[in-house]
Amino acid sequence: MSLKTIAAKIFAHRIAKRTAKWVNNPIETQDKVFKSLIAKASDTKFGKDHGFKTIKKHSDFIAQVPVRDYEELKLYVNLAVEGKEDILWPGKPLYFAKTSGTTSGAKYIPITEGSIKEQVKASRNAILNYIHETGNADFVTGKMIFLQGSPVLQEKNGVKLGRLSGISAHYVPNYLQKNRMPSWETNCIEDWETKVNAIVEETKNEDMTVIAGIPSWVQMYFEKLKENTNEYVGDLFKNFELFIYGGVNYEPYRKKFEALIGRKVASIELFPASEGFFAYQNSQKENGMLLLLDAGIFYEFIRSDEFYDEHPKRITIKDVELGVDYVMIISTNAGLWGYNLGDTIRFISKNPFKIVVSGRIKHFISAFGEHVIAKEVEEAMLVATNATDASVSEFTVAPQIVPAENELPYHEWFIEFEKLPSDMELFIKELDLALQQQNSYYYDLIVGKVLQTLKITPVQSGAFLEYMKSIGKLGGQNKVQRLSNDRKVADGLSKFKLSNS
Repeated sequence: MSLKTIAAKIFAHRIAKRTAKWVNNPIETQDKVFKSLIAKASDTKFGKDHGFKTIKKHSDFIAQVPVRDYEELKLYVNLAVEGKEDILWPGKPLYFAKTSGTTSGAKYIPITEGSIKEQVKASRNAILNYIHETGNADFVTGKMIFLQGSPVLQEKNGVKLGRLSGISAHYVPNYLQKNRMPSWETNCIEDWETKVNAIVEETKNEDMTVIAGIPSWVQMYFEKLKENTNEYVGDLFKNFELFIYGGVNYEPYRKKFEALIGRKVASIELFPASEGFFAYQNSQKENGMLLLLDAGIFYEFIRSDEFYDEHPKRITIKDVELGVDYVMIISTNAGLWGYNLGDTIRFISKNPFKIVVSGRIKHFISAFGEHVIAKEVEEAMLVATNATDASVSEFTVAPQIVPAENELPYHEWFIEFEKLPSDMELFIKELDLALQQQNSYYYDLIVGKVLQTLKITPVQSGAFLEYMKSIGKLGGQNKVQRLSNDRKVADGLSKFKLSNS
């Protein structure tokens, strides 16, 4: 056992003890975070505008700070982007994470010294938690890669800006510098396809032990590795032990990954975003991710089925229920206040507080009142592929409100199959029934003859990559929208239909 392995186990044990302290005192921990955030920001422009010095408890905060999304907070963010100080948080942000906005161009998410430290700490602790739980630490001596955006940063009014993953690349600890892949030069390549090809060349002869990234882009890396070497990834990298991912549900990709790797590897799910690092998988034996309650983030929750009500109820962790989909509202040490992240989560445990990401509040299908969410379509896909011989690379779902004459409306699934099912009718039946079993509204619409059974439109191999490229969102942190209430994504994919579909 190497000195590095021994040191990693000792450090992991120490971090596990620290984690246990706040895990065992969740309500007190969040109360402490809340009071600290309010106190530190009381003299900022936002704090003065919202009477932070008079806020003593959560009910005061609700009364004085409304829930906002980025567009509604933009007035304050723009002042910070212009170089003004003490706007949302004391001083200037350390960075702006530049993300793609869906309605108004680029978003600039502030990142402070405190918030980036919490991001880095959470990433580190997720791995240390794995080491502590499993006792496996030999992988720390091998090579590690995180498929990420370019670390080249721009500057705007004295503040550096770039993609979150590119910013994070500047915080790789010294003890991992020799282990990290790819090279800095390769990591700076902007074109995603060129970059992945260069990464393949740099890594194919290395002892890769940890690979991390968004599943769809790691899949592309694995496919190119196999194409280049004609070997399973697990044979090429004999000590490959750990896959770390975030951003999307891994389950729809799992079967394809195992086929590319040639064996099973352990995995850790993360829940990071430009706005903060919220949770990580803390057990290889149980589902869900541990909600990080001591990371400079105060959480509120609104039931997703009440979110668009005139006065939806805002609650804290002490009042959440298991199995309910909530919109997660955050207030952070980067100066986001009552901020609607857009993600919906579901608690699967309250001791400790563990969550799964169930979708996006704006990414759903309710064209007919069904309110189908991402987690439901992903779980339905898993049921259908497990029940048949099909293998799926990627998919998205959209409503077809104006069907052919004498037809009922339906949900249209655009699917890029790795392997087409030998019995498509069985695949459709399993998929539709699985969705009906999860969503009673969808079931009622099918039974009531308001909707017909879903339809599948197979698309060409590589269709989703080509579509993402066409809208300028290939690689990095960009993700395929799993479902939508309109036909925008569907129309973009229609040109890639298989000729016989």
